[in-house]
Amino acid sequence: MNRMAPPPPPNPAQPLPAPEDHADPKRQLGVRLVGLGRRWRKTLDTQLASEGLGNAAWPPLMHLLHLGDGISQTELAAAIGLEGSSLVRLLDLLVAQGLIERQTPASDRRVKLLYLTPAGRQTATGIRQRVAAIEDALLADLSPTAAQTMLHTLAHIEARIATFHAPD
Repeated sequence: MNRMAPPPPPNPAQPLPAPEDHADPKRQLGVRLVGLGRRWRKTLDTQLASEGLGNAAWPPLMHLLHLGDGISQTELAAAIGLEGSSLVRLLDLLVAQGLIERQTPASDRRVKLLYLTPAGRQTATGIRQRVAAIEDALLADLSPTAAQTMLHTLAHIEARIATFHAPD
């Protein structure tokens, strides 16, 4: 009986041929955006570790600084993209550190509104400056026109994504 030898294992240094549908650049966008987003966040997390905030602690401060005081925990969770229960534990930590405070409006005691403390505002402002410096380094070769074009394109993608989540 004549047996054929098994094929050699793939060489990891050699990319696999792309399936036919990968010839269309649109088929590459999702994977690239997800990977880029993760690497972007990891870069920021690593660089911001020197600020004394863990990987999850700085985004709520940045979003609260950007969105303004008095937003609800639910609104902040939606802006960050975190589940409410995960955000509550993180907010507990930020309250304990004296960076934010929660207030309950008399009109609805179930709602918790968030406010930066003076120390939180100072910390968030420092983080924002550090993030700006990191982003300047990451985007050094990108012209303002190219950045605006990318923002416009991303806005279109975000709007299309929103239609997938719209109630029927």
